[in-house]
Amino acid sequence: MTVEDNFVHIPGLPSFDPEDLAESAVISRLAGNWRRRATVKRDEPDLDELFDLSRSDYPEGIIPFRDHDSWRGLPDHTRSRLLSWSWIAYNRHTVLAEQRVANPAFALVMEGEFPGLGGQDMEIALAQAMVDEQYHTLMHINASAVTRRKRQAELPDAWLPESHTARTHRRLRDGYPERWQRSLTTLAFATVSEISINAYLDLLAEDQDIQVINSTTAKLHNRDEYCHASISDELGKIVYEVLDPDRKRFFVDMLVAGLEAFVATDYTTWERILEIENVPDWQRMVQETREDTSRARLVRDYTGLHSLMTEMDVLDQVDFDWGKSVVNK
Repeated sequence: MTVEDNFVHIPGLPSFDPEDLAESAVISRLAGNWRRRATVKRDEPDLDELFDLSRSDYPEGIIPFRDHDSWRGLPDHTRSRLLSWSWIAYNRHTVLAEQRVANPAFALVMEGEFPGLGGQDMEIALAQAMVDEQYHTLMHINASAVTRRKRQAELPDAWLPESHTARTHRRLRDGYPERWQRSLTTLAFATVSEISINAYLDLLAEDQDIQVINSTTAKLHNRDEYCHASISDELGKIVYEVLDPDRKRFFVDMLVAGLEAFVATDYTTWERILEIENVPDWQRMVQETREDTSRARLVRDYTGLHSLMTEMDVLDQVDFDWGKSVVNK
């Protein structure tokens, strides 16, 4: 899927050189386009009126256990409730990614944490991106709220564990003693998330069978993230170029760690959901699915990260099975 398919053409953001008039002009245009582009500037529909009780809340086709005999043997109402939980968990994980990774990384850039980045236009573009992320948070909270109302189910966020990506980021970040290590860890995870999230959003936005408001939430979010991917791509390249060799190596390692965390199936969350719902034989279902090495990752569109690392000339330093750069639908 291209930007043209979703909305309008969004020019890419080049490396920022405040002394280069052409480069500065492109960043200024990005900042100026925000009023026309950003989801935050659009009217919200009446979500409750659009809710269709006959539709699933989340695509069953991307559930990790969809082919397991225990899943297939569940009553329809149980699978429906588990799909509602899947949507609630997805929204919560998205909120955690925005609040704990993306916006903190953008804030670090604006606060002058990284060398080579700065200037008023860059600050405006980043501030607008941060507003976008806040609105994405609100959209996903609203989407969970309407699901709870219409399904007449509690499904509280507080019952769910921290997402795998947020948990991995926190563990790595907090485990490093130096400030520069912690900052680069957050920037790396944000870079991966912002560049890779479109593949996952596409799976939801293009699904014709789930709740229309759920696919629409993903579609609206996706429009902004295509622009954020350009921002994060350039931030990553600019920062990498000015780092010393040891910090370059560290940043690359954290990009790989972020990528591994992002594409991993969050079994911890699934175990909690299945336990809450007292699904029969759920332990065997999880174990056998975990052990099935033939299973592909849910999202395998690594084009953006592969391109970034190619431009950084670091692919030979990266131990990652890129496989086919496609979306596994």
